[in-house]
Amino acid sequence: MQKEFRQAIPDRIQGHPTRAVSYLSPNLFWFYEAIVAFLDRTFHLNIQFEQGKFDPLDDPQLYQNQWDFVFICGLPFARYLMRSKADLEWIAPDSLIAIAAPVMQSDRYQSSPIYFADVIVTVDSPYFSLSDLAGKTLCYNDRGSNSGYNLLRQRILEQGYPAPFFAQAISSGFHQQSMRWVAEKLADCAAIDSVVLEQELRDFPELQQRLRVIDSIGACPMPPIAVSQRFDTATIQQIQAALLQPDTELQIAMTKARIRCLAPVRSEDYTMLAVQYQAAIEAGYEFI
Repeated sequence: MQKEFRQAIPDRIQGHPTRAVSYLSPNLFWFYEAIVAFLDRTFHLNIQFEQGKFDPLDDPQLYQNQWDFVFICGLPFARYLMRSKADLEWIAPDSLIAIAAPVMQSDRYQSSPIYFADVIVTVDSPYFSLSDLAGKTLCYNDRGSNSGYNLLRQRILEQGYPAPFFAQAISSGFHQQSMRWVAEKLADCAAIDSVVLEQELRDFPELQQRLRVIDSIGACPMPPIAVSQRFDTATIQQIQAALLQPDTELQIAMTKARIRCLAPVRSEDYTMLAVQYQAAIEAGYEFI
């Protein structure tokens, strides 16, 4: 039976509008809505939830700490933390802290909050390894993406390929568009968040006949659920504890999303992503 958590939320928070945002793929927005609804049921926070309109690091509301709950890719989260430490005037003192992340059901995720970047091509393409893609056209969602850009760049850099590796790199804006551009042969390849890819193939099974994976990069820490530290420490601990004990309604949504459970994470788990990103920048390695 789910534990009663409501009394742990301070009176100054109960009954007042609380704001949440997702910067993650819109094809799983319904699942993040289910998490928000669960938090609302549990803590009666009157949460206002929306899909982010900007890249997270371009969102002034993130800089000003106007979000209470944030669903965010690990790389921009790590860069957000790194920048806030380097420039104390850049961000409000009540910054974000990572508290939980999904664990996917498939065996490839090893019962851990991790995911991969799956490199896709068309089923009839002559490409079967990363080396086959040299001089070809890459489609990526955006340069701030860990799965769509950073992990692929890191793999190519580590394997010692000279820049430029691709003849052309074009931005689609989001993973689902990248998948379709590859399927339509507007680009030769793309690196896609494995969780997003699996969900999109479930939603549009016809894509399974048009795409195949030739490489998987990772594992990497799963995008976290982050909470503003304007909540006191005891409250954050209670929110985390609640997420680790979902009620029946949230469990149904988790099953539909192929999520085994939510696991505790720490902000420090994401540091390596920013380190990799910075190393590639310092090496002057870009796809465009």
